[in-house]
Amino acid sequence: MPKYPALGAEFNAEELADELARCGVDYTVFPARCNMGMAYYPTRIGIPHPAMQTDLLGQVVEACHKRGIAVGAYLNVGLSHEEGLLHREWTTVSEDGQAYEGPLLDHAFRKMCYNTGYADHLLAMIDELLERYPLDGLFFDCFTPHPCSGVECLREMRERGMDPVTFARFSRNRLLERIGEHIRLCGRDLLVYFNCVQYQDQRKVATYFEIECLPSGGWGYDFLPLYARYVRNLGKTVVNMAARFHESWGDFGGLRSRESLLFDVITGLAHGLATDLAEHLHPSGRLNRSVWDLFRSVYGEVAALEPWTAGAVAETDMVLMAGEDTMDNTLEAVPSIVAAQGLTRMLSELKCQFDVILPSDPIPDKRLLVIGDDIRFSEELAERIRAFLENGGRIIASGKAGWRQDAEQFALSAAWQAESAGESPYQPGYFQLCAAEPGIPGVPPMPIVIHQPGIRLRARGARVAAETVAPLANRHFDGEHAWLYLPPEQPDGFAFLTVGTQVAHIGAPLGTNYYHHAQIPLRQLLGMMVHQLLPDPLLKTDGLPAFARVTITRQ
Repeated sequence: MPKYPALGAEFNAEELADELARCGVDYTVFPARCNMGMAYYPTRIGIPHPAMQTDLLGQVVEACHKRGIAVGAYLNVGLSHEEGLLHREWTTVSEDGQAYEGPLLDHAFRKMCYNTGYADHLLAMIDELLERYPLDGLFFDCFTPHPCSGVECLREMRERGMDPVTFARFSRNRLLERIGEHIRLCGRDLLVYFNCVQYQDQRKVATYFEIECLPSGGWGYDFLPLYARYVRNLGKTVVNMAARFHESWGDFGGLRSRESLLFDVITGLAHGLATDLAEHLHPSGRLNRSVWDLFRSVYGEVAALEPWTAGAVAETDMVLMAGEDTMDNTLEAVPSIVAAQGLTRMLSELKCQFDVILPSDPIPDKRLLVIGDDIRFSEELAERIRAFLENGGRIIASGKAGWRQDAEQFALSAAWQAESAGESPYQPGYFQLCAAEPGIPGVPPMPIVIHQPGIRLRARGARVAAETVAPLANRHFDGEHAWLYLPPEQPDGFAFLTVGTQVAHIGAPLGTNYYHHAQIPLRQLLGMMVHQLLPDPLLKTDGLPAFARVTITRQ
C-alpha cells in the first residue's frame, strides 16, 4: 500500500538471490510496478513508492545476474490504482457512468482505459526500464479487456461498428501490439508474457506462455489439466504458475502443505509444463523462511525429475473439442468452460490420453475425437469433421454437439446414423441401458437421473444402447403443491445413446452434468463408448482408482 512506512527496510537483494539459487531457479520476475501503480525503482515517469529508499529492482537484477539467474520486470497493465486516482481521465467509465465499480474491497474496482494517455504513459515506462536495466524479460499482468463508456471509447466504437465487449478486446490487442513493437525496437532477446490475454491474441508477441492456476484461489483442480492439454500444443514453452498461498494472491499468512503444492507442480510436469512458484514478499522485504524452506523442498523434487521431464512432450491418441470461448481466461464459468472441465475430469479419471482443441483449430490426426456439449457445426466445421471420419476417425458427441447452427438437426446425420428428436422435455430426465446391452460396472440396471437432460434421439442405422425414460411429471408448482418427488415412469420410445459404426452420441450434456453432479454412471457410460470405439488405446490400466491421474510423455 502507498502508505506503508518502511518499504524495503529489511530487504537484502543478495539474500534473496541466494535463496533463488538454492532453489535452482534460472529465471525470476520481480515487480517494477504493482497493481497499486507504485514503482520499485527510481522512475522519472511513473510514481516511485513514497517510502522506497533504494532501487529495489536494480539491486535484484545485479544480485541475480551475479549468480546466473535471469530477471524479468513485472508491470501491471490493467490495474494502476494510484495513477488512476491521480488521473481520473485514465480510468474506464462504466455503462452507468461510474469511475469505480464495486465492491471497493476488490482488486479491480478501478480499471485503466487503454484508449487514453495511460497507454503512452505505460509505453514510456517500458522504454525507461529497457534503457536503464539489462533485463531478461517483461511480464505484463491483469491485461484484461475492459469495456468502457468513456467518450474516447464510445466514439471509436461507433465508428468501427463494434459492441463494447468486442471493442474492449480490440483496443487491448492494439495496445499489446504497440508494446510488442517497443520491445522489438529495443533489439534484445527477451522473455515476454501477457497474463490474462487469450493465448491466440498474444501468440505473435509472447515468447512463452504461462498458465496461472491457484486451485484453491478460484481456479479449481479441473482448470490446469484442461488448459495444459490445449496450450502445450501452441508451439511455445509453457510454465505452470503455482503459488504458496493457502487461498489466493495476497494470503500473506497462508502456507500450503508440501503435498498440496507438490500436487500442482507434478500435475504440471506430467503435462509437459515447466514450474513457476510465486511468493509475495513482506513490504519490509524480510524473507519468510518457512516459505523458502517449502520452495527448496518442492524445487528439489522438480530437479530430481528433470532427467525424465526436461523437453518431454505429451503422447496422446485422443482429442477433446471444447467450446470456442473455453480458453478465454477473462470469462468466468461460461457454459463451455464448465462442460470442458467436466469432460476433462471424466477422461482423466478414465486414464485417457488426450489433447484439447477448439472448433476453429485444425483437427489433429488422432484416432478418437470427443466433441463437447452443445458445440454446433458450421458448414466449414462439418466439412472438417467429415474429412476426419473419412480418414478413419471415430467420434463421441454429447448433448447438442453436432447440431447445425441454424436447426435442431445433426449436420452429418448419415455419419451419425441417427437423427435428433429435439430437446428433451423432461425435468428431471432419466436413462437406462437397453436390455440387450451387456452390464457396465458402475451403471446399475435401473433408470438413472439426468439433471440437465439435453436431447432425445432416433436411431437411423445406429445401435440403441440406452433409452430415455420419462418422469412421473416435470418439476412444477400446480397452485397447490410443488411437484418435487418425481420418480421415473416408462421408456418414451426415444434413444438416449446411439452407437454407430464411427459415431456414438449421448443425449445428455456429459461434461456439464459431471461438473455439477459427478455421477459415476455417466463416466462409466463414456468409458464404455471409448472402449468400443478405441479398443486398443495408447494406455491401459487395471485396478487404479478413479482419483489416480496417469499421463504419458516422451523425450
